[in-house]
Amino acid sequence: MNRIIENRFLRVEIQELGGSLHSVKDRAGREYLWQGDPAYWDGQAPNLFPYIGRMTDKKYVVDGKEYHMDIHGFVKDSLMKIASLDGDAVRLFLEDSEMTRQQYPFSFRYEVAYRLQDARIVIEYRVENRSRKTMYFGIGGHPGFNVPLEDGLRFEDYCLRFPEGTHMKRVNFTPACFVAGGAEEFPLEDGDVLPLRHDLFDQDAIILCDVPKEVSLISMRRDRPAAESAGRGVRAVFPQMDYLGIWHAPNTDAPYVCIEPWSSLPSRQDVVEDLAAQPGLVSLKAGGVYENRWEIEILGEEL
Repeated sequence: MNRIIENRFLRVEIQELGGSLHSVKDRAGREYLWQGDPAYWDGQAPNLFPYIGRMTDKKYVVDGKEYHMDIHGFVKDSLMKIASLDGDAVRLFLEDSEMTRQQYPFSFRYEVAYRLQDARIVIEYRVENRSRKTMYFGIGGHPGFNVPLEDGLRFEDYCLRFPEGTHMKRVNFTPACFVAGGAEEFPLEDGDVLPLRHDLFDQDAIILCDVPKEVSLISMRRDRPAAESAGRGVRAVFPQMDYLGIWHAPNTDAPYVCIEPWSSLPSRQDVVEDLAAQPGLVSLKAGGVYENRWEIEILGEEL
């Protein structure tokens, strides 16, 4: 079942399966969120927990015991329950079960909340460790946004704009999309712009580190200066995330782009990771609570 929250700027639909966004419309009825198409990608905006990306052979180790988990964890495939629902806010939760403990040997409560503030969607993750031992995990978002967002424009008329003075690095990945080690400088046009092209994703996702804490998906109108944005767009602000993924289906002309704030990285190639030793994972002590907040702002001339 899907739930709706709205205000005078936005109408947002959230599905209980995975607790993920299903629709983001402005008051003019324009859809900003990718609606899924098996020809490219049938997903929309999965929440990633308790792992981000791939594991070697879909395996990992905790306390010397081996477990199996699919890409991006199990929350995306889990039916969540409603903790609270108001006109402009909803909170959903998932607690450990026999099914989750077969994949992930911890007792937990995971929550995701969506709250509207004007034209912004505030997304809040909360994880409670109910185990008697330290819990290790990654957490993040994976929303896809339609490109173009306006009639008469093409995918190539859009860009990702970062704050001025940005100096990011691209994390090295193997062809199978595992961490290879190290990172390389990732220069931008004019110091802050990444023009979108479909072939950017021919080698799969671009994963960035040393990122600033926001990025905007905007059009670059030909009738305005090249550095000036116009029209509809999206801004993501993610102050607590250390990595940013940018993706669409490789070797396609997919009409969307995913903006993915991540707390951690996938497995290393051919390494069955011990979660207690894998760098970058959240380490949450018994009885502890972890919280992470990020935002999606809808940009539009009429807002």
